[in-house]
Amino acid sequence: MTNSELASNIEYSPIGDLTGPGEAHDNVALIAKLFPDAVTDGRIDLDVLRSLLGDDAEPAGTETSGLRWVGMAEARQLSTLPATGTLLPRPDESVEWDTTKNIVIEGDNLEVLRLLRRGYTNKVDVIYIDPPYNTGNDFVYDDKRMSTVTEHESAAGLRDAQGATQIGEGSDRAGERQLASSRHAKWLSMIYPRLLVAHSLLSDTGVIIAAIDDTEHSRLRLLLDRVFGAENFAANVVWQGSGKNDSRFTSGGLDYMLIYAKNKARLVDEETRWKEPKRGYGIVMEAARSAWAESGHDNTRATAAFREWWRTGPQTESGLTNYNEIDEDGRVFRRDNLRSPNPRPNLQYDLPHPETGLPVKMHPNGWVYSQDRMNALAAEGRILFGKSHEQTASFKRFLDESGDQAIRPTFTQDRASASDALAALLGSGVFDYPKDSGVIARWINAVTQSKRDALVLDFFAGSGSTGHAVMDLNSDDGGDRRYILVQLDEAVVDKDGYETIADITRERLRRAGAKIARNLTLESAGIDLGFRSYRLASSNLRPWDGTGELSLLDSVDNLIDGRTTEDFLVEMMLRLGIELTTPVEARQVAGSSLYSLGGGTLYAFFGEGVTTEQSMVLARALVDWRDQNPVDSDVTIVVRDTGFVDSSAKLNLDAAVKQAGFTTFRSI
Repeated sequence: MTNSELASNIEYSPIGDLTGPGEAHDNVALIAKLFPDAVTDGRIDLDVLRSLLGDDAEPAGTETSGLRWVGMAEARQLSTLPATGTLLPRPDESVEWDTTKNIVIEGDNLEVLRLLRRGYTNKVDVIYIDPPYNTGNDFVYDDKRMSTVTEHESAAGLRDAQGATQIGEGSDRAGERQLASSRHAKWLSMIYPRLLVAHSLLSDTGVIIAAIDDTEHSRLRLLLDRVFGAENFAANVVWQGSGKNDSRFTSGGLDYMLIYAKNKARLVDEETRWKEPKRGYGIVMEAARSAWAESGHDNTRATAAFREWWRTGPQTESGLTNYNEIDEDGRVFRRDNLRSPNPRPNLQYDLPHPETGLPVKMHPNGWVYSQDRMNALAAEGRILFGKSHEQTASFKRFLDESGDQAIRPTFTQDRASASDALAALLGSGVFDYPKDSGVIARWINAVTQSKRDALVLDFFAGSGSTGHAVMDLNSDDGGDRRYILVQLDEAVVDKDGYETIADITRERLRRAGAKIARNLTLESAGIDLGFRSYRLASSNLRPWDGTGELSLLDSVDNLIDGRTTEDFLVEMMLRLGIELTTPVEARQVAGSSLYSLGGGTLYAFFGEGVTTEQSMVLARALVDWRDQNPVDSDVTIVVRDTGFVDSSAKLNLDAAVKQAGFTTFRSI
């Protein structure tokens, strides 16, 4: 057999042939694994599958409740398509590219979500989205294969051969209803496939927060019921902004945040509770510290000064005003009653006064704690007695043990503050109606239970408020939270210095990071204030045009001209399901970069024109690098399949690395 024939038999599995979770082909494979009888030649026999599922499967044509619209099936299919594009790295647009774990991506978010699916499935802790509200105008999110308004009306039987959209002569109301139906359907068809992919990205303990207004609130909730399961509904948060006095019915100004868990039952089993600091808790604690210090650690004088401070009327949660005493250790406390809410004989016992030894006055219902528990608390100094036994006792409740509360599902906050803050950062008129980073930070922190390494995703990024919120949270507690932001590459009109909204997103993050950096504390000095910028583009792989085979021995290169080895590296990572911020090392070998990922679990080489001599140099470099950084797992090598000048070069590399123990190969 000739070298040419041998080389033609060396076929490394192309990364483009791989499938990932949520994609149609992978879904079929999962069904085949569970129910092999239902799959023949890669196709599912629905009748067989239905029979295997038994009584739990609905027969074809069964009417069920739930949200339906024309174009729904087509929109669902969009979520199962494999990604066909790639992301091009843009270090020139980035901040701290080599060290940051944050990501900003410019491009259509459905394709980007499909690209991220392989590397980030079950890894996102919280998704926050504020999708475009349905104003009745055409959407900039114009997905391929998505119906137009006219196509929707035709499919729904609302448009006749002459193009009329009304049913019945002069039926203006009917026409309005039909047109409204098509607008709602188009909005739902836009958001549905994105939510389906987003669901797969969330971890099992993850949460999605979806902001919405009155127009699509009811439909979005039904849609989230379908995607996440009605049993996973967690909250309907109501945000009251500024209303309008000239409104016809109510002043309006309401927005909502619908919150769903990926697995609510698990959160309940793990005793998850969404807490937040009580409003004003921080300033109360600071006032107490000042009173304690200025009193010379005299609790009587400190309490007097502290109560005097309360008389100034600080803006706090109303319940905090009860914490108005400071004890001998400088801790703020309040006196709480010890009576049982209901009469119980076992809670009616004598509690002796420490001075007189006589039973103190007890509520007719009895005490709130058992006798053993009460004795233990008294020994700890947590039971406060009166001057005599004729006065009842109280519980000493410390403020530093009660600083949190269940987060409230309603709040009032003027939205103008977000616009003012962004104008101070970027200048006035740059971006209309930005999201409030403070509100986002508050809810991200609550639903992640202050998890300091949470991964946050926002695929309707806008001005970048979510990224700003994540950096603010990290600056407050020194956390290591990360964000992934996706913003459509849409044009911006009359915004000097910015061509797209994504330009605004990146600039806001740059300036917000710089501002935070100027005010960092010792605890938060090392937080991540950078981001990696990427742009969605067509694949680096030239599509086959049907005129011949693309292989190693062809003279035609299958990679697009002008793309760099860094571009190939990113596409390889996306196709293989490797996180974009995975550590990468590079060495120059045989005239190109040899990359090592994940501490030596994968090596990639995309050089072209590799000769026989260079292939041997490459083989030695691979072996040396692996031996310097040995790993317990299998090691994969990815090469550019058309990068060799002839068959001998590929044969030599193949033989040398296999002899050295490498067994897994891929090609791009």
